Amino acid sequence: MNQNYNKTLTPELREMLGKVKHLALDMDGTIYMENNIFPFTLGFLSDMRKAGIGYSFLTNNPTKSVQDYIDKLGKMGIKATEDNMYTTSLEAIDYIKENYPSAKRLFMLGTPSMAGQFAKAGFEACADDPDDRPDVLVLAFDTTLTYSRFCRAAWWASQGVPYIATNPDRVCPTDQRTILIDCGSLQQAIFHATGRRPDIVLGKPDPTMLYGIMKKHGLKAEEIAMVGDRIYTDTAMAHNAHAVGVLVLSGETTLETALKVAEDAKNNPAPQLYPPEVIVRDIRELGDLLLESHGI
Repeated sequence: MNQNYNKTLTPELREMLGKVKHLALDMDGTIYMENNIFPFTLGFLSDMRKAGIGYSFLTNNPTKSVQDYIDKLGKMGIKATEDNMYTTSLEAIDYIKENYPSAKRLFMLGTPSMAGQFAKAGFEACADDPDDRPDVLVLAFDTTLTYSRFCRAAWWASQGVPYIATNPDRVCPTDQRTILIDCGSLQQAIFHATGRRPDIVLGKPDPTMLYGIMKKHGLKAEEIAMVGDRIYTDTAMAHNAHAVGVLVLSGETTLETALKVAEDAKNNPAPQLYPPEVIVRDIRELGDLLLESHGI
């Protein structure tokens, strides 16, 4: 692990990064913060294209549909398509279709944009009504959350309705003076109220999205790096897929926290969290290391 957090390439780091052909990029906290693109992002992406290093965009944040994310990135000057965009909404849709093929009606805690993604996939939204029983309860990061719908979600969880959550994130990164309570915290509230946890929690650190990228581009695990700002989702996903885990310090995780996780892993044969292989200040620093490792 590159615990020194600097721009010096060790032989081990050079060899590791020299094998990387594709980057799976987390978005919020990695390439932008909420609605503000980092000043180094466009230059980094341009350098990666010139170096022949591909990239895809991944997010655990299901608040926007795929098209809304494409539009958001476009306004920032980043060109993206459905082919290189992966969200937990898409993963949830695929999961429901595979595991509950007869399910049509969903009670969702999620934004209208997310609900639109599910509607596009053929699902119907249930009303906030105890007589409108859903086939599946879907819990997501919901910035439009209302108390009555939160209570209704807890009710359906208590009634044994199949229950899936889109992601485990406790908070969403923000540059504002507030805390954005994310899906993981909502799950905990429902558990405290009902004693029930989701049947499955999708999104990072589950490696499914990363496996999809690897299959699509014909990549080996060591040829893809998962780049993000959270150890418990982003670099944990890399660990679960046996890919290269890169932690950027531009979002949620501090260097102090990252080094504490590394120390715990060193002293514990079965650590709760696995440290990333690489720690960098931001994707600009990662880009410089990649270019040097590839001899560019």
